[in-house]
Amino acid sequence: MNAPDFDAAATFVAANARVIDRRRFERLFGDGDAQPVRDAVAAYRNADGGFGQALEPDCRAPGSQALATEMALRIMDEADAWDEALVRGACDWLARVAPAEGGVAFVQPTLAGWPHAPWWVAEQGNPASAIATALIAGTLQARGVSHPWLDRATELTWTLIDALAEPGPYDMRAVFSFLQRVPDRDRAREVFGRVGALILDRKLVTLDPEAPGEVHFPLDFAPEPDSLGRELFDEATIKANLDHLAQAQLEDGGWTFNWLAWSPAAERDWRGFLTVDALRILRANGYPA
Repeated sequence: MNAPDFDAAATFVAANARVIDRRRFERLFGDGDAQPVRDAVAAYRNADGGFGQALEPDCRAPGSQALATEMALRIMDEADAWDEALVRGACDWLARVAPAEGGVAFVQPTLAGWPHAPWWVAEQGNPASAIATALIAGTLQARGVSHPWLDRATELTWTLIDALAEPGPYDMRAVFSFLQRVPDRDRAREVFGRVGALILDRKLVTLDPEAPGEVHFPLDFAPEPDSLGRELFDEATIKANLDHLAQAQLEDGGWTFNWLAWSPAAERDWRGFLTVDALRILRANGYPA
């Protein structure tokens, strides 16, 4: 087992990461309390109840965006820093900006005029995004949230999964996350049995952990031992990818990513976030961290 250098990672986080990722690190790997994580998340909240302010590093706009709101909910969930008031405000914002069919669009108009990654482009008519809707709905469902937006978004997600025709890897990552977390386990397992293998059939996953470029690995779809997606991969493949993740720690102590680093600020923010995430995944799989 290739153990990461935890001390080097701690130094990297202290030297480079945002306050929110430093608080995540303290909470997940030290004796940090939940409240500072909640407070760090709240700093990205807007008056409308949504989240922005570059919480999702690839969108530097201050206005509320779906994926920033998704990240806020995910961080509060993983750190067990769940705050009902923040969640209620986020759900109310999601309801106000929802497309006619429910869910949430990938990009909100507040993006206009602000720096952002080139793939942050609104779809024609701003329809519901399968990615953003599934990710947010999965987290809220796992936490037992009750809200009209979530009711519609959950049903929409089931519909979108049933209609999958030419999914991309990010679509499938969101689908896997939703199916992992939604409380209706019988339905989730049945649907996974129908659509899970699409990532192999459509070559959306790369089994070789050394593969270059913006590719998606087994751990992107099945990061934890109890992930539904684990049944798609043999133990040797998972072990090789976990070992590679541990070895991917750079000399400065942090981890990096394989998509376009379009902004120095975004690159730094992502590296802090992903360094904490890498340690979290390794620890969940039995690696010392």
